[in-house]
Amino acid sequence: MKNIVRTLSACIFLMTASAPTKAGTIVIKTIGHLQKAVNEAKPGDTLLVQNGLYATSNPLTISREGTKEQPIVIMAQTTGQAEITGAGGFAIMSPSKYIVISGFKFTHGAKTARTGTGTSFCRWTHNIFENEGEGEELTIAGSDHQIDYNTFQNKNSMGRFLAIRGEGSQIAERLWIHHNYFYNFASQGGKNGAEAFQFGLSGFSMSKSNSIVEYNLFEECEGENELISVKASAVTLRYNTIRNCKAQFTLRHGNFCQVYGNYFHNTPGLRIFGDDHIIYSNYFETCAKGIEIGNGDGEVAEGAQLTCHDRPDRVLIAFNTIISCKSSSISMSTREKGLGATAITVARNIIRGGGPATTITGPYVNPVWEGNIVFNAESKGDMPDGTFTTTDPKLGRSTYPTIHLLAGSPAIDAVPAPKGKKAVNPYAAITTDMDGQPRTAPLDAGADEVSTAPATARILDPKDVGVDAK
Repeated sequence: MKNIVRTLSACIFLMTASAPTKAGTIVIKTIGHLQKAVNEAKPGDTLLVQNGLYATSNPLTISREGTKEQPIVIMAQTTGQAEITGAGGFAIMSPSKYIVISGFKFTHGAKTARTGTGTSFCRWTHNIFENEGEGEELTIAGSDHQIDYNTFQNKNSMGRFLAIRGEGSQIAERLWIHHNYFYNFASQGGKNGAEAFQFGLSGFSMSKSNSIVEYNLFEECEGENELISVKASAVTLRYNTIRNCKAQFTLRHGNFCQVYGNYFHNTPGLRIFGDDHIIYSNYFETCAKGIEIGNGDGEVAEGAQLTCHDRPDRVLIAFNTIISCKSSSISMSTREKGLGATAITVARNIIRGGGPATTITGPYVNPVWEGNIVFNAESKGDMPDGTFTTTDPKLGRSTYPTIHLLAGSPAIDAVPAPKGKKAVNPYAAITTDMDGQPRTAPLDAGADEVSTAPATARILDPKDVGVDAK
């Protein structure tokens, strides 16, 4: 996947640098010419759309096939200065593959920008989405696509900035969604269907996507109570920043997801439903909540409907740092006839300040609590005695905007390596910290691993993502 998208990146760079003179470049000045050129595009062609306003009466339908070596590139002359308005935008339909859409500003009617089922290896990059009316700004249904360095902004209607779909019961596979900026999604008054980013639907939730969502920034997004809603299995969400959003990151349906290295600041935190997730190396600061273990109202493995809140089972919540959360740092809310959660492991987390360390108000069967550090919280809450230490973890900002372990912290080397040939490492899946640095035994508690390795992740700012990022 990454080799493919790197090839596409190189192709875009070369074509951008030489577009006015390169053979196979078609200069576009009218909307009619654009659709005609799309219909006739061949592998290696670049459709260079001149700066200006282009009003559509129908979606611009693409059903062409480029190749890995020679994608078909449809790009703006200057990023953000070729604007597509009117009834619809680009609709990439089957059997399209290796199509690149780059540099446009989209202000057309919502619901029309998409890659449909049967498409593959297409890319949306360095575009601005600010569409009109209800519906999704961009929908992805095919597989092996890349969505990167786009800005989704200023939405005040039902629908989503970005929605991932699939075909039949299979979610889109092997997507790479990175360095996008999701900004300013106004509240829709509590209605469902206004997530900033929705990955899947209930009917797709048992299918595995094997996709990566990383290095995206969410700011000032509310829409509804869910900010990111994952309704699929085997999705990795890492190194994203969620800041000043009133909606919650939710694993809503599905199993086997990994959520690590994400930065939460002034949000309602993370809520979890489903089975066999791994939640680690995440950083929470001054959030309304930290990590909320969902109280299930059904068990899909026993025949419950996929639309239920599937009881969380066998979820590992470990090596997270939670600072000054207003309510509980780790919690489970009450639910009438709730099934609670089973076999949840809460281990090696650092909780400093805020309300009670834990508040568990639902059934909680066969939990494992181990090696947590709690300091200056209002109380231990429902965290069992003997499963935590009350000691100053010695955290500070140093040269970082986020809080890290300082020299002399009792969290450093808190977890010794397993001994003996037959020893089982319960934390074998904990491979990196919040800075993208490798975890090496003996492990440090919390989200930070003290390391001399280069940091590859940090809390993101607008300059790092979206259409203007360099």
